[in-house]
Amino acid sequence: MHTPQQLTLNRRDLMVGTAAYAILAGIPDMARAQTAASTDVPVLVQMALTVNGERRLLELDTRTTLLDALREHLGLTGTKKGCDHGQCGACTVLVDGRRINSCLTLAWMHDGDEVTTIEGLGTPEAMHPMQLAFVEHDGFQCGYCTPGQICSAVAVLEEIKAGIPSHVSADLTGMPEASSREMRERMSGNICRCGAYSNIVEAMTDVARRRA
Repeated sequence: MHTPQQLTLNRRDLMVGTAAYAILAGIPDMARAQTAASTDVPVLVQMALTVNGERRLLELDTRTTLLDALREHLGLTGTKKGCDHGQCGACTVLVDGRRINSCLTLAWMHDGDEVTTIEGLGTPEAMHPMQLAFVEHDGFQCGYCTPGQICSAVAVLEEIKAGIPSHVSADLTGMPEASSREMRERMSGNICRCGAYSNIVEAMTDVARRRA
């Protein structure tokens, strides 16, 4: 018969042995993971996007963000890379009519989607009403964040028109108004280091008033 001391020792030995086995068993998997990481072999995928009304076929590394696909593969550099962490809004584009931070999403996730960038909203010869309003109300200074600001502003007015509430909407079931408070809340994800916020709201208010 085993004494309590012998049982304790056996139990301790069992725990030590189990831990050692788990560590040794994991070594091949760890080695394989390290080998795969060091090899860094890209996985390519074929996909299609409709960008600014034009169907574009692409073959991309599955790690390519939508932002990099637009800038580096399609040459649409109007969309800016700011923080690359989804915190500044400079990379905002419209996907199927809704605004997103293109730095936070992978390109292959939008296979078949319709993407609109600042280049697709308007041209210098035929500007979008929001672009004209930004010019008229000095809604920019350095201009780096402006493409994202304009794309977001266009989407904000559509959200309000569709009755989508925000955190400051008094009535979640009613139609929100295109007020300064609503616009500032909805545009809070687009950062302007130059501080042109008041002018941006004026531009948006002008466009909303003209539509009404």
